Amino acid sequence: MTQDQLSYMEDQFEKEGFVFSEDQKRMFVTFYEMLIEKNKVMNLTGITEFKDVVTKHFLDSLSLRRVADLSRPLSVLDLGTGAGFPGIPLKIAFPHLKITLMDSLQKRIRFLEEVTDTLGLSGIKAVHGRAEECARNPSFREAFDLCVSRAVANLAVLEEYCLPFVKTGGLSIAYKSGSIDEEANEAKRACSLLGGKLQKVYKFDLGETKRSFILVQKVKKTPDLYPRKAGTPSKMPL
Repeated sequence: MTQDQLSYMEDQFEKEGFVFSEDQKRMFVTFYEMLIEKNKVMNLTGITEFKDVVTKHFLDSLSLRRVADLSRPLSVLDLGTGAGFPGIPLKIAFPHLKITLMDSLQKRIRFLEEVTDTLGLSGIKAVHGRAEECARNPSFREAFDLCVSRAVANLAVLEEYCLPFVKTGGLSIAYKSGSIDEEANEAKRACSLLGGKLQKVYKFDLGETKRSFILVQKVKKTPDLYPRKAGTPSKMPL
């Protein structure tokens, strides 16, 4: 890691209003190094250049602060976390958050456990399982203040996975890119069936990239019918 790279990371963080301790900056660097090393033997990310990881993974993950009050000790589920985004950057930046990283691939979960152990993070755990199955586990169902996901699924499909995990009064927030107004509008019926209400579409620029958040508030319990069995939500969206 060169001084130029470190300076670049610090500058980018400060532009977005983040001033981190030396320990936090060390964690981001270590996470990057572990990600790149593991990526040599396992497909975790197509984004590997340091500057790109800083902007397209770290800052993108942390941009959640634009739409959510992260000053409280919220319980957060990062669904379909993949290589640990947005959950691990959020935990580094906001250590008081209680974060669960959930993914269907055991190899990714093992990598995430290595990362959290190496970084010495507490109040974060990695869970192996499919959303359709974990959402039926009483330990997880309607147990989270906030469910976040950077998955690329259509919003109606994504909310069938996310909303069953969210407490009434909580939020499901989807990270999105591109034109999402039509997708958001078409998902309103699905959100309603799942106990949610589309609250806001928030659009912003992150560098040269167009990004969006779609916020869905949980207004009532999700019917026991949902989520449907594995594969059904994507084949037959609500």
